[in-house]
Amino acid sequence: MPLLLPENRHGGESMTAVIISGGKVNGRPILKAWESFSGWYWFATEKTGDQLSDFGDGKPVQDTIWYGFVIGTCPEWGYFSEKEIMSLAPLVWEIQPRDIPYVNKEVRA
Repeated sequence: MPLLLPENRHGGESMTAVIISGGKVNGRPILKAWESFSGWYWFATEKTGDQLSDFGDGKPVQDTIWYGFVIGTCPEWGYFSEKEIMSLAPLVWEIQPRDIPYVNKEVRA
């Protein structure tokens, strides 16, 4: 079994820097963004569609699904639900569009 050294933790691929600056994630415009008290961030770079989502109460609600970059336990690109994020309020809030260009972060993913 190989040692889990930094250079082979991800199948031998090195982790790449993801830069969030000037309202973009690695050059992709941020359409919407959310922040949480726990330090998580969601940066939507593509709206993939609207759908009815059921969050376990049997009552479908109109929802928007986004693709983008999430900074959480393990920073990664992926899909996420706007209604699910907003269900965590007041611990999560939308970053105002005028403030998005001022968010600056660099993480490894």
